Amino acid sequence: MYIFPEGLYVDVRIEEVFETKISFKKRELYEQKVRSNKGAFIRVFDGNRWYYSSLTDLDYIQEAIDTLAQMATPNPNIMEHPIVKAFEVNKDNIMTYESQSVSSVPVAEKQKLLEEYLELLDHPEIVHHTSYYVDNRTVKSIYSSKGTAVTFDKQTCGIRLNLELSYGDNKDTAVVSKAAVRFEQLKGLEDEFKKEIEKSIIFVKEAEPVVPGVYTVLLSPEATGVFTHESFGHKSESDFMVGDETMKAEWALGKTIGQDLLNIVDDGTVIGNGYTPYDDEGTKGKKTYIIKNGKLTGRLHSAVTSAALDEALTGNARAVNFEFEPIVRMTTTYIEKGSRPLKDIISEIDNGIYVETVKHGSGMSTFTMAPARAYKIENGKITTPVKVSVITGSVFETLAEVDAVSEEFELMSFVGGGCGKMEQYPLPVGFGGPYTRVRKLTVQ
Repeated sequence: MYIFPEGLYVDVRIEEVFETKISFKKRELYEQKVRSNKGAFIRVFDGNRWYYSSLTDLDYIQEAIDTLAQMATPNPNIMEHPIVKAFEVNKDNIMTYESQSVSSVPVAEKQKLLEEYLELLDHPEIVHHTSYYVDNRTVKSIYSSKGTAVTFDKQTCGIRLNLELSYGDNKDTAVVSKAAVRFEQLKGLEDEFKKEIEKSIIFVKEAEPVVPGVYTVLLSPEATGVFTHESFGHKSESDFMVGDETMKAEWALGKTIGQDLLNIVDDGTVIGNGYTPYDDEGTKGKKTYIIKNGKLTGRLHSAVTSAALDEALTGNARAVNFEFEPIVRMTTTYIEKGSRPLKDIISEIDNGIYVETVKHGSGMSTFTMAPARAYKIENGKITTPVKVSVITGSVFETLAEVDAVSEEFELMSFVGGGCGKMEQYPLPVGFGGPYTRVRKLTVQ
């Protein structure tokens, strides 16, 4: 398809993107945007340096390859370079969503669906709301001078309702959302949304300040997912370890950091926002155990980090779009489910906190999590709603305190937003897991 110069490694990533964004502020239409664009990212490597170019006119890809090649120094042994040797060679065509593309749904139908959900927001406690419908279908093609030629599509869509609530002197915010991969999956969510809205209204009316302290904490699948992604998933991205002996020692493979029941996975094959059948270097998506049976067993790689650490590729070289180079990023990261019923896990907690929904989280060696809705657990039962500002802990100490994971399990995706790293935001990712019990966490 392209003429690749001798003595250099070259890859080309082409993206064709369709996306819709519709938003309302209260009942007023604020934005309706439908956009299609194309672009390409080209890399040339001579064994010493990478040379990059991005463009929006696909007719100039060959010219960009030739221009970058003139800057590089041909290397007759380039194919023996450790980074180049690490690259997989794949040929594939996976068009999962071609027959059910969100691009084929009229924008008026998308707007009508969103308007129908606005009918659920007529409550005196909801003083303001901003609502969104979003979708994205991306077709990617990746070609390399080693022989890779893969084409695949990805698709997401979702509804998000941002609520501002007030009751007397109490004020709060809440998010009700649903992510999907097909438009039809967003229909008929009235009961699900109504239940979440009612929970938020009860919370703003009844929640009392938490008594700060150290508690046994039960994390919902959402909270488990945020904790896993923010506090642990980023630590597993191996570009943080290249050249950092302290980080490598902290992350020594085989190290025991939790009980046998703890298994943490990153899996690019899971359908959802993190779906990555091939990463942006053409590496096939994989299921990677970061922790297995309580032991550190893996980390996430691009070809560069794979060569640097002499470990296998994992399919985690991802870029937020064609304007950026691929870097090491998560796909869908979660704790695997256990074998215990949730009710049994709760029944063993005498004095604890249940975190149901989360505003945001962050961390590396230590983490913080800001709950949206949380509740007391008293004598084995979930009881009073409580306002919690933040939950904090050391990542490894917290993992060591995980003593139960439920058989109940859920994976989810963000609607709006995503993961940020090195100015590449928002990258779509998946997250979730079981209900996870942590014996001791600081709650404020």
